[in-house]
Amino acid sequence: MYAIVDIETTGGSAQKDKITEIAIYKHNGKAVVDEYSTLVNPERNIPYYITQLTGISNEMVADAPCFYEVAKDIVEFTKDCIFVAHNVAFDYRFVKNEFAQLGFHYQKDTLCTVKLSRKLLPGHTSYSLGNLCSDLNIAINGRHRAGGDAYATALLFSILVQQNNGILPKSESDLIDPKILNPSLNFELVKNLPEACGVYYLYNQNNDLIYIGKSKNIRGRVLTHLNNGNTAKSGKMASEIANIDFELTGSELIALLKESHEIKQSKPLYNRAQRRTLMRYGLFLFEDTNGYLNLSIEKTDQKIKKEPLTTFSSLEEGKNRLNRWIKKYQLCQKLCGMYETQGACFNYQVHECHGACIGQEFAYSYNLRVEELLKILKYDSPNMAILGEGRNPEEKSVVWVENGTYLGFGFFDETTQFSQLSDLKDVINTYPDNRDIQQIINSYLRKHKKLQVEKF
Repeated sequence: MYAIVDIETTGGSAQKDKITEIAIYKHNGKAVVDEYSTLVNPERNIPYYITQLTGISNEMVADAPCFYEVAKDIVEFTKDCIFVAHNVAFDYRFVKNEFAQLGFHYQKDTLCTVKLSRKLLPGHTSYSLGNLCSDLNIAINGRHRAGGDAYATALLFSILVQQNNGILPKSESDLIDPKILNPSLNFELVKNLPEACGVYYLYNQNNDLIYIGKSKNIRGRVLTHLNNGNTAKSGKMASEIANIDFELTGSELIALLKESHEIKQSKPLYNRAQRRTLMRYGLFLFEDTNGYLNLSIEKTDQKIKKEPLTTFSSLEEGKNRLNRWIKKYQLCQKLCGMYETQGACFNYQVHECHGACIGQEFAYSYNLRVEELLKILKYDSPNMAILGEGRNPEEKSVVWVENGTYLGFGFFDETTQFSQLSDLKDVINTYPDNRDIQQIINSYLRKHKKLQVEKF
């Protein structure tokens, strides 16, 4: 039996957001045989943009049951079923997390109709539910509502089973072509990998480390590697995987930091692309003949030994951030390479650069403001402890930055009492700082505004 699920939520983070609606269609491999659906009171505000997308408002869920009130019904309805969804990682992660908050471990084999569709229905320009259903003439009565999307997914699933000659897939592993697997790989090892956040290591039959990766779901990501034969390179790597190891981190930030460090150390064969920085532009510093500190955005080049102050993924990102710094620190557009005509920068008095570009401000006073910017360029704050999830519910993690230098990360029991923040430094395992680490931390902080960051 298959439980075909769709949910609506208050946002995109399974850790922070909550389910507002769930619909489940029980499917026997031929047709839908039962259904269950309910609105869910998320016990928090539903953002306006979510209401605009789904139509689910705070008023609609005010009298709906909370998740803990329907949890038993969901467990019983999905008993002995494989959990199916379109982009199953999203729905399954939310449902698992809702149960985890109640102290219950909800564990199911999963199937993703996106992956099944790519395998069994090749050639579509898009595999989103809306576009795929449009191509296949499947009507969705209630788009972006759990019931409408779940029923459309159930109809899609019936087509996929027919396309697979009536053979019923039982798990993600059934999508893998056994002919491409290395004969030395024990597949039970893959099945027993954790669906948790951490770093994983792939080895060939000579026990050479060929790939290092990170994922919030190690088992799901490894299955993706084994099923990824879309290119000659990915198929070759899949065929070489003979052994797998992993290390849990709990924190996605720590997984990113650990992955970056270990790729640089071990230089696995299939991580070559990752070893080359994705940050194509950098901010560089030089002093001109008049003694003024100048800034410029240039392409990063591995052949050039100049080390950028910070890096950007695109020229546009670099210019946007530099313009914000120009305004904040009252810098000169021309001396920052943002205004290239002769003479003063554009309306320097309005931009409060004090006329450094035409000699109306001494280099000494101008350079003091540039140096203020330099202090925060490596990290958004020169002294901070970034607290996050640990490897188990009783543990927390910490990433430590001091005097503008990343020192490393560590874990501690959340019940431990520390008399002062600096005591946390004792749990830190030291790791080297570099521009990739700086980019990882700053980028992560910008994307996750609600992180617990203690500045000192």
